[in-house]
Amino acid sequence: MRASIEQSPRRSARKHAAALGISDRSVRRMLHRELGMHPCKMMLAQELSERDWEIHRTLCQEVQQHVPRAAVVLFSDEAHFHLCGIVNKQNFRYWAVDNPRELHERPLHSPRVTVWCAIAEFGMWGPYFFEEEGVTLTVTSDRYCDMLRNFLRPKLDELEEEVWFQQDGATAHTSLVHCRF
Repeated sequence: MRASIEQSPRRSARKHAAALGISDRSVRRMLHRELGMHPCKMMLAQELSERDWEIHRTLCQEVQQHVPRAAVVLFSDEAHFHLCGIVNKQNFRYWAVDNPRELHERPLHSPRVTVWCAIAEFGMWGPYFFEEEGVTLTVTSDRYCDMLRNFLRPKLDELEEEVWFQQDGATAHTSLVHCRF
């Protein structure tokens, strides 16, 4: 059993049982009682630096000072979802005595879809997919401005309250293009 686990720590207990010709329940009992192993779940996290905490604190203070209480604050961001079998952490376990804290590497340019979404007190606007005829597009400043004009602006026009729109401030999203929407 130990050799099987050491050779394939990511294999499920059920698959180990089938390979060894013993019951699933017996495998789990041996893993826990005799080998002292536990299923360790992979966690994905983004590392925050000390600078990030200060930036977040400053942003919160500025929002409190400048945004009127009656205004709607709309927060937005976009995210990439990889289409090539990147980790489904719900079904991904390691069998080990200690959590191995193993990294999961992914291809540099894997196929993905980019999705934009905004949230406010009233709920969510989106998702907006950056694609054309079912084909994922790279998000450029022109495409982002098109999304603001054609997707976000009509929704903003429906609101009667004052709206403060906050995009993420990441440098990867800055552009010299002046976007009127």
